Amino acid sequence: MLKLIKIIVPVLLLATSFFAGCKKEPFFKDTGVHDAKFNGTVLQYLNSKPVHFDSLSRIIKIAGMEEIFDKENITFFAPTSATVHQSVHALNNYLARSGRDTVTRLDQLKPAFWRKMLGMYVFKGNYGLKDYPQIDTAAMQAYPGQGYNSLSVNNEPGRTMNIGVVYNDAGGVKYAGYRQLMISYIGDYSNPTKSLILNRVASSDIAPSNGRVHVLQNLYIGTVYLIDIDGTLTPIKITLPQYFGFDVSNFIITALSMGIDP
Repeated sequence: MLKLIKIIVPVLLLATSFFAGCKKEPFFKDTGVHDAKFNGTVLQYLNSKPVHFDSLSRIIKIAGMEEIFDKENITFFAPTSATVHQSVHALNNYLARSGRDTVTRLDQLKPAFWRKMLGMYVFKGNYGLKDYPQIDTAAMQAYPGQGYNSLSVNNEPGRTMNIGVVYNDAGGVKYAGYRQLMISYIGDYSNPTKSLILNRVASSDIAPSNGRVHVLQNLYIGTVYLIDIDGTLTPIKITLPQYFGFDVSNFIITALSMGIDP
């Protein structure tokens, strides 16, 4: 029986034979909303940005979901290839510690596995930032965002994800700053406001011909607290990875349960 794995993975991206390096471009900085009409489909948009989406494009092909991204009307919260690197690196760390061969090709993981992971980011219809409600993780009773069912693919059921817009502060005025989309994985449906794994959007409202793309961050700033001798807490900001599939433990457990090809 598989046991729940709790892992803290260092922010270290190892180059492997099937991963291309990532380089930040100005368009992918956290600059809010862009007027970004793209003359092509969602799939063509992803293929046109190999620096950011080469591994993601490969996963779409392995999963057999190219037609969805090329023909159906969808809203896609696009994780970058860096998040794929981070999740597979965590999986390989676990495999290595268990004395097992590591993953060197994305197609060693089953198509059904990739459909399950990828499906959490895809929604029917065309929805932009203006179409989602406000979310404030410090005031969830007032601004909880909203649950949306992700796409069901090849009998793989979708998952309810929380999506909302963060209203940032500006000049000391609450909610007066720029607005930023956020999608969250609900870890525990019985306690949905306390078990969110958050992923903010880096660039929103990219508009291909068959829907909308919101590009997700691949890193985020977290806070840890150091306890001084006198018992006071000192907050320290650290950079942490975002993972493909949101929950890295679930990514590992699901990959193992579905099987890994040699």
